[in-house]
Amino acid sequence: MKLTFLGTSGSIPTPQRGLPAIALKRERELLLFDCAEGTQRQMARAGLSPLKLDAIFITHLHGDHFLGLAGLVQTMSLTGRERKLEVYCPKGEGERIKDYLQIPHYTLTFEVEVRELEAGEGIKRRGYRILTSDVDHPVPSLAYALAEDQRPGKFYPEKATALGVKPGPDFSRLKSGESIELRDGKIVKPEQVMGPPRPGRKVVYTGDTRPSKHIVELARDADVLIHDCMLADELAEKAEEAAHSTPSEAAEVAKQADVKQLVLIHISPRYKEDAPLLEQARKIFPNTVVARDLMKLEVQLRK
Repeated sequence: MKLTFLGTSGSIPTPQRGLPAIALKRERELLLFDCAEGTQRQMARAGLSPLKLDAIFITHLHGDHFLGLAGLVQTMSLTGRERKLEVYCPKGEGERIKDYLQIPHYTLTFEVEVRELEAGEGIKRRGYRILTSDVDHPVPSLAYALAEDQRPGKFYPEKATALGVKPGPDFSRLKSGESIELRDGKIVKPEQVMGPPRPGRKVVYTGDTRPSKHIVELARDADVLIHDCMLADELAEKAEEAAHSTPSEAAEVAKQADVKQLVLIHISPRYKEDAPLLEQARKIFPNTVVARDLMKLEVQLRK
């Protein structure tokens, strides 16, 4: 699983930072979380093809989070996309997205399915679920989590051999959770030769939000929490007025949720350097990084 941070600024792009968009590559799937203006160019710079996109998840309809969508869809049409694209958004916002996609004059060569989600609603996909939660922001908004299914436990070939199982197809059947029958009629079950199930990976993206108990619960035990960090601690009052978070507030959420790593995003264009933001967050949650455009982050399998 690999994350590519295509845009990391908040509200206004800068020469160093584009507006929010995060690509997530898992196995053969490519997902996009938010799609600000400039996203398709950043995808090209990152070596990611729009034709390979499977689904797009929009956190909310402030312009800096979705205005790249029409251009991206047009590019897909111009390059001959045929398979359906799924676009997810908060409940009540689907018609706005459909209307926006109809503004440009172009021939759509594929179906765009826009689906609304309520906070707390989940989607089952191949090998994982997309989970959602409420956030503290003044327009309809969602935070998203990608939570992988449990993985089978570790296979112990020596245990299987000791029970009379021969290496080959029967090993594979046991690994896939299937019991087998030996020639003498004895049944060997997967739990006899495998360890306990192992947790899958979990990545959470908040979009724009104040610190929230909903985010803490959504992010519980996550491998990576990508959290809004618009303004530094000394501007906490301004952050609260604008319904954004500070480094210390994001770090406190990460600490309460017991995540493994915190990534700060949606950085105000007022900050030319991100070191002060990083320092403030690391006082509370040491394993923190500040996202930068085109930064890549590998999310390792849990042992």
